[in-house]
Amino acid sequence: MKVQRFEHDHHEILAGIAQLRQLIASGIDCNAAAIAQLLRTMSASIKLHLAVEDRVVYPALASCGRADLAALGRFYQQEMGDLAQQYMAFASRWNLPNRLQADPAGFRAEANSVFKALFLRTRREESELYPAFARL
Repeated sequence: MKVQRFEHDHHEILAGIAQLRQLIASGIDCNAAAIAQLLRTMSASIKLHLAVEDRVVYPALASCGRADLAALGRFYQQEMGDLAQQYMAFASRWNLPNRLQADPAGFRAEANSVFKALFLRTRREESELYPAFARL
């Protein structure tokens, strides 16, 4: 499988985050339904992306015969598990318009933290993990 597929997924995820940021800036109350729907859509995309990484990238690194790449894969897989749990908990907590409207400040604060973590993770994968995978 080509690295471009994973990078395309990242582009889509980051585009979703950008859309969410625009909706949030325009007003959580009046955009609550659109925000909740976009969170549900993004969650499905993120789950699929993670499943493909789990089936393709990490096993390839683990079985490549190089201890450094196997360790890199284990590190990224462990770290992603933690981030994935954080994102899914966030998305589950805020996937209904009435929840967003009940606590817009809480949503905004949590969204900023989760979105920043996702952004940083995608950048690190593209600069370190995927180049290692592509060399296999």
